[in-house]
Amino acid sequence: MTNQQHPITPPEELVLAWASLVEPHGIADVFASIAQWGADQELEACIQWLVKTGYWGEDGKAIHYLRAARRPKPPSLKDEALEWLTTVEPILKMQGIDPNNTIRRALESIND
Repeated sequence: MTNQQHPITPPEELVLAWASLVEPHGIADVFASIAQWGADQELEACIQWLVKTGYWGEDGKAIHYLRAARRPKPPSLKDEALEWLTTVEPILKMQGIDPNNTIRRALESIND
């Protein structure tokens, strides 16, 4: 790498933190973290440019939608469990397990 500072050059402390992760986590995980950091920096720079140039107002609604679309949150544990349950429910029903949908009702009652 050259000594020129690129707009999304990570701080030295962050580079050292990533380097320390190589041994316990493996290089692929570290590279994924680095790529995610760079992508996050680029998204924020794009958002700032759009605001600065007047493409989006300061109300933040479009910015919120852009962030949500480009950085979706992973499914919650509840959502994952319900998806898994949907897959195995027919098998459970055929075997007479949980005829009253107790598991589904319990999962659906959990707040996200």
